[in-house]
Amino acid sequence: MPTNVLPAAVTWSSRVTFLLAAVGAAVGLGNIWKFPYVTGVNGGGAFVIVYVGAAALVAIPILIAELAIGRRGRRSPPRAMSTVAVESQRSAHWGLVGGAGVLVGFLILTFYAVIAGWAMAYVWPTLTGTFTGTDATGSGEHFAALLASPWLLAFWSAAFLALNALITSRGLKAGIERAINVLMPALFAALLIVIGYAAIEGDFGAAVAFLFEPDFSKITGPVVLAAIGQAFFSIGVGMGIMMVYGSYLPKDISLARSAFLIAGADTLVAVLAGLAIFPLVFANGLDPGEGAGLIFVTLPIAFGNMPAGGLFGALFFVLLVVAAVTSSIALIEAVLAWLAERYGWSRGRAAWTVCAIAWVLSLATVFSFNLWADVRPLGAFERFSAMTAFDLIDYATSNVMMPLVAFLIAVFVGWFMRRAPACDELGLGEGFHFSAWRLVLLRWIAPAAILGILLASL
Repeated sequence: MPTNVLPAAVTWSSRVTFLLAAVGAAVGLGNIWKFPYVTGVNGGGAFVIVYVGAAALVAIPILIAELAIGRRGRRSPPRAMSTVAVESQRSAHWGLVGGAGVLVGFLILTFYAVIAGWAMAYVWPTLTGTFTGTDATGSGEHFAALLASPWLLAFWSAAFLALNALITSRGLKAGIERAINVLMPALFAALLIVIGYAAIEGDFGAAVAFLFEPDFSKITGPVVLAAIGQAFFSIGVGMGIMMVYGSYLPKDISLARSAFLIAGADTLVAVLAGLAIFPLVFANGLDPGEGAGLIFVTLPIAFGNMPAGGLFGALFFVLLVVAAVTSSIALIEAVLAWLAERYGWSRGRAAWTVCAIAWVLSLATVFSFNLWADVRPLGAFERFSAMTAFDLIDYATSNVMMPLVAFLIAVFVGWFMRRAPACDELGLGEGFHFSAWRLVLLRWIAPAAILGILLASL
């Protein structure tokens, strides 16, 4: 079989493998710290209830739509969306929406690789006891030194992207499936081991209360919007990844059931991450609201002052790297499918080229923390006057492009895709469930919620 085959020529080996890959694509660095933190400061269990509702009403319907387009089109996201549009007697220009999703994913990859590189850079120092007995000053200085070294950051982001190129260049079965079948069980195993360690050495009761004790007084309009946004971004719609993974799906796999399993597993990983992190944070009297600093400044203090902290701290950072890889290979796969289809490139050539270009562009993020720390590309505009190059890329992709792509996908499937192919892909008949998904959730609720996210972030 030639190496530049189109997505239509291959399928996932099994439903379990697809689910592992899709969950891996959804689970990322943000799940490890952002979801637990946002949950704790926004009402604990009450926020989780709102989050689950938002996932069911907004994120999952769009996830099903992306999988349906991918499987129906059996091509890369741009061609899949164009094919489905033509089948529904609509303009082939709808393919631009799929192309925009691929572009969003690629731009996210350029800064995601840098942050993943931070995690890689922390494995060895943590294992060898660099943080033993450290305090806030020492931990902060270590992280600041890392950020201040552009070439060290560039090296680690290159190492991370090279690992991704090695995996994706080998194809769906020999590369992505083989990696996923090892990495996802390893991720869950590492999470459970760190949770066990946290339960013994940390304040597990305080962590459970922080995450799950409901405080309905904190549920306000902005908190509801935050829950919608967290559900939307956590599950990974609007980046082309679920569309390209859907293109490899056999016809006998239920899209609706798969979408709920993906969303459920994604949420489970985020909750488990909270149970791994916060017992250690509370046991050491540290601040759970540190954001990115929670991972790279606060947690090293906790691991450095606990028995066997070096070993379990290193395992935690390995866990971060694994979560990053399972997401990034999906971002790359969407681009590879398009290059193989559009230009006939081999997977090896496409994978290494994509990762090389991503590394060059990642230097904008790298330099934003050191050489270009004082550079404000859009400083003439008040709204963007304080943003570095990294801030602008993050803002454009997360706050504008991704929600816009997801909005257009919902509008397309809800209003413009013919009923027959949509019904055929969903596989639930033309009764209540199909109508609720397409005529209510995709036509009205999901677009309205995404517009709320867009307006709130502008």
